[in-house]
Amino acid sequence: MQVNVSSIQAHTNFLVNNANNIANINTSDFKATDTTLGNENGGVVAQSAKTNHGTDLAKELTDQISIKDGIKANVEAVKTQDKVIGSLLDLTI
Repeated sequence: MQVNVSSIQAHTNFLVNNANNIANINTSDFKATDTTLGNENGGVVAQSAKTNHGTDLAKELTDQISIKDGIKANVEAVKTQDKVIGSLLDLTI
């Protein structure tokens, strides 16, 4: 379950950077933040770095779809684990 939680947190960080890039699309001299997800210490982390260019709206919008799907998949995994643990506790009582 800890991997799922770290993945949700990483996707949330990714979404924050994504939203900032979109919010600043018309800001002159704004440099977008590029975010990727990686593995670290058995969990998932968002790795961010400033780019040398502004916001690419097509990339940001497709990233939002990936972020949404990633969060949704991890939430479903946490829900399933919660149900399994609940069922196991019902069996032992």
